[in-house]
Amino acid sequence: MGLLYALLIGGVAGFLAGKLMKGGGFGIIINIILGIVGGIVGNWLFGLLDISLGSGVISDLLTGVIGAVVVLFVAGLFKK
Repeated sequence: MGLLYALLIGGVAGFLAGKLMKGGGFGIIINIILGIVGGIVGNWLFGLLDISLGSGVISDLLTGVIGAVVVLFVAGLFKK
């Protein structure tokens, strides 16, 4: 169940990050995949910085969106 939850939150985070990024990112499918990766990056980044947004779906979604924005930004650097 945890993997399904992570995929769902990551997918929504990638979709939202694509909407937040200027230019819309890479398309919905790639944004969702990058959102799943972004969830991992967000958890790693917040752990590294010792930041906690709390627990629950909203905090997981915020962490995923922030991580996905970072991943989309870095991926956008390679796109050019």
